[in-house]
Amino acid sequence: MACIRSSRLCARAIENLCQFGRTTQGRKKSSTAYVKIKNPGVQPLYGTTFGLHCQKEVTERLCKICSSRNKSSSSSMVSDENNRCGDRRNLSTQHPGAGSMPDYQPVDPYRLAEDDLKTVHAKIRQVLLMNTNQEELQRIATYYFDGQGKSFRPMVTILMSRALNYHLNKSGVLPKQLQMAMIAEMIHTASLVHDDVIDQSDIRRGKPSVNALWSQKKVAMAGDFILAVVSMLLANLQSCEVTSTMSQAISDLVQGEFMQLGSKETENERFAHYLTKTYRKTASLVANSLKSVAMLAGCDDQLCEIAFQYGRNIGLAFQLVDDLLDFISSTDTMGKPTATDLKLGLATAPVLFACEKYPELNPMIMRRFQEPGDVEKAFELVHKSQGLEQTQFLAKKHSIEAVKLANSIASSPFQKALIIVPDMVIKRMK
Repeated sequence: MACIRSSRLCARAIENLCQFGRTTQGRKKSSTAYVKIKNPGVQPLYGTTFGLHCQKEVTERLCKICSSRNKSSSSSMVSDENNRCGDRRNLSTQHPGAGSMPDYQPVDPYRLAEDDLKTVHAKIRQVLLMNTNQEELQRIATYYFDGQGKSFRPMVTILMSRALNYHLNKSGVLPKQLQMAMIAEMIHTASLVHDDVIDQSDIRRGKPSVNALWSQKKVAMAGDFILAVVSMLLANLQSCEVTSTMSQAISDLVQGEFMQLGSKETENERFAHYLTKTYRKTASLVANSLKSVAMLAGCDDQLCEIAFQYGRNIGLAFQLVDDLLDFISSTDTMGKPTATDLKLGLATAPVLFACEKYPELNPMIMRRFQEPGDVEKAFELVHKSQGLEQTQFLAKKHSIEAVKLANSIASSPFQKALIIVPDMVIKRMK
């Protein structure tokens, strides 16, 4: 049976992604199968070892999955929000072609990093309060640093730090590595503060957003203040390499936001645009934070590249799942409104995959779902297509690549946690 009644989506989408990877600038081979490149945002989707066989292997697996899904009842994905959440819980078991994740259930990544995360959150609040005597600015700047978020970025930064230190026969975590975990979380949160202004959000992390409580001007300045304190923390690290690396992450984040404001005419350009934007907005911060703690540990280029590539793959998988959850989770579960991306005029992976079966989505994308009924119609068509499964599959491929990278680090509880994190990303509900 043809994949989604036509093999064009599988073959064309994967071919485009592989061609997208081949546009990288001057590669310099390292002693491993992974390469150091000048622009990490445009590189082979699944790493160089997979890239050579990307089109054939993924196309076959994608078609096999779609074929098996087409045989099942199309009524399994209905519009009722509770049923959609049930479908989401089943997605992780519907992709035999994507490979299986190792099972290290006794190791809890968040539990391993728990004490360090408490320290990170306390020190973030402390450094923000210390650097201004403006009480209202203090309240706005520290509003999201209440320990109630996912803390995903500092968590993986801490785990990578400890895993690499163990690999190098060192113990514990360095104070500068903990500071990097702070920096990663502060950059991310500053971006959320600015997002609340741009998107005029009312809810964030299950509570009123800063934008709903304070004026937009004050909120925007508070986001700038957080970044100013980040600059001071980076300077305190006294590492030009780390400062340059994290400056690139901030630059990528801003460029990703700009890319999100635009769109591309053709389907081929549109998916490449989406992947580059996703890397810059989400994955770059994770990748460069992990590379930075590797440099602070004194790792060689090979280990620094492994840390970077692990973060890149985890970051891409995380955002793909986030885009998927926007279609199938409830507002209560997510802690923010769902279908937000469509309402903001954004075409994410589920929509782009759905376009192949429902080309009427293309004009909606170009007008950014602004006409009456566009959001509702697009939401319905995504659920009627295989867009959600295709997005899940793509996220899982990145997760499997991250597991391979983690396996190249010396075995330890923290390395085992890094192996579990990709599966946790794929199965998360919020």
